[in-house]
Amino acid sequence: MMVPLLLGITLLSFLVIHLAPGDPVEIETEMSMKTSAQARDNLRKLYGLDKPVHVQYIDWLKRFITLDFGQSFTDGKPVIQKIKERIPVTITINLLSLVIIVLIAIPLGVISAVKQYSCFDRLTTVFVFVGFSTPTFWLALLLMLFFGVHLGILPISGIQSIDISGMSSSQRVFDWIHHLILPVCLSAFGGIAGLSRYSRSSMLEVLKQDYIRTARSKGLREPSVILVHGLSNGLMPVVTILGLSVPGLIGGSVIFETIFAIPGMGQLFYSSAMARDYPTIMGILVIGATLTLIGNLIADLSYALVDPRIRTGGT
Repeated sequence: MMVPLLLGITLLSFLVIHLAPGDPVEIETEMSMKTSAQARDNLRKLYGLDKPVHVQYIDWLKRFITLDFGQSFTDGKPVIQKIKERIPVTITINLLSLVIIVLIAIPLGVISAVKQYSCFDRLTTVFVFVGFSTPTFWLALLLMLFFGVHLGILPISGIQSIDISGMSSSQRVFDWIHHLILPVCLSAFGGIAGLSRYSRSSMLEVLKQDYIRTARSKGLREPSVILVHGLSNGLMPVVTILGLSVPGLIGGSVIFETIFAIPGMGQLFYSSAMARDYPTIMGILVIGATLTLIGNLIADLSYALVDPRIRTGGT
């Protein structure tokens, strides 16, 4: 079902971006009062915008089948080349964020469930509400102001320093990590809040089951009951939510990459949207949709690792 679903996403995306006011020709010529109507028509023919929308989509789909996303309207470069230059940065930041989310959110949720209504549980609840309600762009500006301007300990833009050419290999790695601290933490903040709450709810449901009561009655130690019998069954909903969090991470890249001036797909998507660069927008949307579908597929396959009943076909 991934193939027809991807085709449906491309169709909807193509229609939506063409519904936005303005087109590439108007954006390119709005600052030039001497551009004639004939010149605008020639540009539209060059870009293929003189054809009906459904014909444009069919032409794009024919190129897409051969993995040809066309050429950018802004600089004429192949879209696939521009994406190849940007996608490693975005994937690296999202993978690091995902690792941090898993390593922090699941233990937080499990401990909150085991110690329900404790002081720790109440503090994590407050953290969750703050994480859900805090706008990402506002938090990014606060972090930049505090750590970058007032304390001066973290860089607030880019992924490397200007004088990186004179650094050794170890210094370059440290400089790269130094630049990614704020973007990665910002990207993971909301995910930690959400996943920890789902982990807590799932574990609370599992801890009420009969097999947990039976395990305790057999004299098993509490850590064994929680980690072996409870956590393995409580991870099913968490794996689902983790797979669904991939679109949020990719979508969030547009915000923090633009704010932190990181040359990733998010920043490229924002600049392309402002310029109505349709081929680049569609290329990034397709890549993002593909990564999302792959993330959901991995989540489905992970069920078999978490729940033995799926591997054996039991109920």
